[in-house]
Amino acid sequence: MVKIQVRVKLFSKEEKVEKIPQSGFDFANVDSYTVWVKEAPEDGKANEAVIRALANYFDISKSSIKLISGATNRDKVFEVDI
Repeated sequence: MVKIQVRVKLFSKEEKVEKIPQSGFDFANVDSYTVWVKEAPEDGKANEAVIRALANYFDISKSSIKLISGATNRDKVFEVDI
């Protein structure tokens, strides 16, 4: 299991995932990503879209991705079973 940080961008025209390059001062050693989704933040739809986008990006099943924190925030932490 690997923890990743995600910044979510809502109301995008397309869904995509982009890895953010780490700086030399990142002591947490956690990979960071920006995820663009089309959905609105209603009833967990945006979180589901983020999980779907990450599953496609990593080429794994959606059940291999777990939201750890940030359910109602743009900044989220996921645990990914790669």
